Amino acid sequence: MKDDTVYLRHVQECIRRIEENVAEGQGRFLASHTLQDAVLRNLQTMAESTQRLSEDMKAKYPDVEWRRITAFRNVLVHDYLGIDVERVWEITQRDIPELKQAILTMLDEGHNPSI
Repeated sequence: MKDDTVYLRHVQECIRRIEENVAEGQGRFLASHTLQDAVLRNLQTMAESTQRLSEDMKAKYPDVEWRRITAFRNVLVHDYLGIDVERVWEITQRDIPELKQAILTMLDEGHNPSI
């Protein structure tokens, strides 16, 4: 089993990539299938990494909606044709910043081994 830090760092990197792909605004995002695909892929990868976090880790941070993240990952993987890109945009603007802060907190609270 890998250390939770590996997965936290991976989530952090996915968030960075998502932010990069939505930086030009909603209009650009909604007009670009390339940006949409990049964001969707990083959301999926990010969600898969959160599933690999230990149950102890998840229990320490009950405010993070772990089950909702998993449910969204399942929609991304199994119901690709049902994806609403405007809803995805909303997630990047509301949920991703909250998750980013939670991940930073987790890393700051001891899940960031010294190098």
